[in-house]
Amino acid sequence: MAEIKETIAQRVERLKREKNAWEHFDEIRKFARKGFASIPTEWLGTYFRAWGVYTQGDGAGAVGGVGGEGKAVPYFMVRIRIPNGLLSSAQLRLVAEAAENYARGVTDITVRQNIQLHWVTIEDLPPLLDKLWSGGLSTKGSCGDVTRNITGCPLAGVSGDEIFDASPLALELNRHFEGNPDFYNLPRKFKISITGCRSWCSFPEINDIGLTGVIRKHASGGERGFSLRVGGGLSTQPHLALKLDAFVPWDKALAVAHAIGEIFRDSDALRQSRDQARLKYLFLKQGWNAETFLAELNRRLGFTLDSAEPEVIPADVIRDHVGIHPQKQSGLSYVGASVLTGRLSAQQLFTIAELSERFGTGEIRTTASQNLIVVNVPDEKTGELARGLEDIGLKIEPSPFWRGAVACTGTEFCKLAITETKAFTRWVVEELEGRVPGFDQQLKLNVTGCPNSCGQHWIADLGLEGKKLKVDGKLVDAYYFCVGGSVGRDQSIARPVGYRCLAAAVPDAIVRLLGSYTEAREAGESLRQYLARHRHEDIRAMLAGAESAPVARDLPSAPAPHGVEG
Repeated sequence: MAEIKETIAQRVERLKREKNAWEHFDEIRKFARKGFASIPTEWLGTYFRAWGVYTQGDGAGAVGGVGGEGKAVPYFMVRIRIPNGLLSSAQLRLVAEAAENYARGVTDITVRQNIQLHWVTIEDLPPLLDKLWSGGLSTKGSCGDVTRNITGCPLAGVSGDEIFDASPLALELNRHFEGNPDFYNLPRKFKISITGCRSWCSFPEINDIGLTGVIRKHASGGERGFSLRVGGGLSTQPHLALKLDAFVPWDKALAVAHAIGEIFRDSDALRQSRDQARLKYLFLKQGWNAETFLAELNRRLGFTLDSAEPEVIPADVIRDHVGIHPQKQSGLSYVGASVLTGRLSAQQLFTIAELSERFGTGEIRTTASQNLIVVNVPDEKTGELARGLEDIGLKIEPSPFWRGAVACTGTEFCKLAITETKAFTRWVVEELEGRVPGFDQQLKLNVTGCPNSCGQHWIADLGLEGKKLKVDGKLVDAYYFCVGGSVGRDQSIARPVGYRCLAAAVPDAIVRLLGSYTEAREAGESLRQYLARHRHEDIRAMLAGAESAPVARDLPSAPAPHGVEG
């Protein structure tokens, strides 16, 4: 009788059942003593992820390997978990030291408010983690089939127009889920956003759980609570979270998140395929809807949540908090610095920490837009701080192109990527700034190096998805255009419009599109509105400069491997 081979999903599920990696850090120390060659494949492919550690690609990306995953080198990406994006100057300095000593001075802010290090060796991994732990920082659960970093508004507690400060709950949820053995083995990653801000800057629409602040009115006053959305996620099958008819009181938020985590954890249907293992697939493939999910949630809670309260859904403004703005505290402001593609050197981090202490109280926040904010700055010192940040390459008043750009890791470090993204995005931004200097509209330009959408191209005005084209017998970076994505009041998934071009031709295409918009827009019409009223073939013609036949997205023939977005 022929032996039945395990599927990828079956192997991963077996490995997770056999070992909770959080209980075996002693093995990591053993690998560090014996060297990279001593690490078994189950640690490289599965167990390291629970510790926020992911094998690093060789620079060629997916095309350099087989089955949609490239070759690994004996270095690691290490992702630092930063709940709600809250950092002290001492912690930022600690990250800078870690980057300088163990990671060749390279850091990236991610779209989940984490900071990633690269080039970490197995020998350096234990001392690196020990160093982070000494400052109250952790990597545990920032990768893998676990609850990822809990995101929230980086202006919690200081924003002048927030509904309320939800950061205490974000930190409580983080303490509950991080390292919790009840949730070490989920079908896939599990993402939670909780915020009391009005702009929804932590993108609840694309989280497995999105809790957004509302006030329930009583005769005796107002009660803090949340609207609840579930099942958001992007990747190859984007799905915007469904709103449940439920009001979640402040003191029930942890119980609700725990119960939803149990629903996800206990779903055997989501463990059959790695490609369909996110919570959203209960709605996409398993026949669930908002009503059936809420009924199961109430059953697990043991009580029934009240109906949802009215809420104000924000327009899809850029949610980055960039610039100098007054805080709710009299005489204080915050300074939001735009970090192009999230890339910062260790020296820049050292300088930011020092500036935050010199001109403020040493409090820094990371954002889901790959940016940094320094808070609690006396009004009279904001100008000096802004100049100091500008001097090291950050921007306080960026162009729309710089401000709206987001990029995933790309082939530089990621084994799943098809194209290089960070340097490419910087080049595109510089080209657009030079060629369209007067453009003053919001433009979300999201670049992702493969179909997994770690760069969140599905919710961008212009989303670029990495491809390869053969030119003179060689594979060359190219990009496929998706347009008109948005979140908030008029949420929608970006439309694949059938246009693809070489990476070198991307600025030309965008310049043509923006030129068409500038010449033909109606009075007061935004770029999003303009794109929404045009057909795919019209947009292709704008991008190409002539009528253009549609090109398929050219999805990979094999399922995309496990994504690594931050």
